[in-house]
Amino acid sequence: MLSNMLPVALYESLLPKLVKILELTQQQELNGPSAVQAKQNLFLATNDFKNAIAQAKDFALNLPGGEMLIEEQDEVIAMLERLKARKMAQLTAFTSKKVISNSYAQDGMEVDSLASTPQSGSGSDS
Repeated sequence: MLSNMLPVALYESLLPKLVKILELTQQQELNGPSAVQAKQNLFLATNDFKNAIAQAKDFALNLPGGEMLIEEQDEVIAMLERLKARKMAQLTAFTSKKVISNSYAQDGMEVDSLASTPQSGSGSDS
């Protein structure tokens, strides 16, 4: 069950990571393009964001139920609606038919189901 849960923290972390990249870019512009530490920090932040985006994309692509296009889903829904209508028509036709039951004898007496049930055990009830 845990493997199917949405990793909310992953998606929530994307915006702060992007903000960090923007801040580091602005700092680098202010400090000059030659600051090695600033370039390293920007590189690490960019890779972190890139990896988080890749994980989020991979998770989104592997969500269950996304195998069919909307057009395909519409076709399946239409097919199921036709099947439902056909089954309803069959049910209506069945319920309108007069059914002769075998539970009554020819003279109209009800057949006792216990009379035809075999006895269990040795046959003595005492």
